[in-house]
Amino acid sequence: MKLLHLDSSILGQHSASRELGAAIVARWQRDVRGLEVTYRDLAAHPLPHLGAGSLAQADADEAATAAAVMDEFLSADVIVIGAPMYNFGIPSQLKAWIDRIAVAGKTFRYTAEGPQGLAGGKQVIVAATYGGKHPVESGRNFVEPYLRQVFAFLGITDVEFVSAEGLSISPEQRVTSISAAHARIDVALPLAA
Repeated sequence: MKLLHLDSSILGQHSASRELGAAIVARWQRDVRGLEVTYRDLAAHPLPHLGAGSLAQADADEAATAAAVMDEFLSADVIVIGAPMYNFGIPSQLKAWIDRIAVAGKTFRYTAEGPQGLAGGKQVIVAATYGGKHPVESGRNFVEPYLRQVFAFLGITDVEFVSAEGLSISPEQRVTSISAAHARIDVALPLAA
């Protein structure tokens, strides 16, 4: 079984999404024998944003990187994504990665009946972190609905969120939220292995 682990936070060792993502991966490594893990740090090694040259594959190095990103995604059974909220959405580094995996003919196709995802059978687990409180029903959280939509479009419906909210409210709230997220990882997070 293969697991792809992505981090997108720009905060390095101070990142809650990185901490939670690492804990999710550690749980999989503990509970799934023979797990192969591939790691990509989208903040430390950002992919270029999608441009005309990217689409035309005009740059050989960029085309090779895009092919490697696609291969990592397609070969993974499980994808763990660290996704902090920046200005109500995902980091642009994560969006650049999504632009490399949402490719017509590879991960989806258009049909007379509508789009069809071609990348099903994977599990996605998102370590989502928020400075404030942004429940999905508030209308202020575009992280979870966006990521659910993107992955559903690609044919992936098994998407779990491990969230920690209110991290910037107070040090006490941060500790409480991160502890609750760790408890969910340790006890309630389903493994599709």
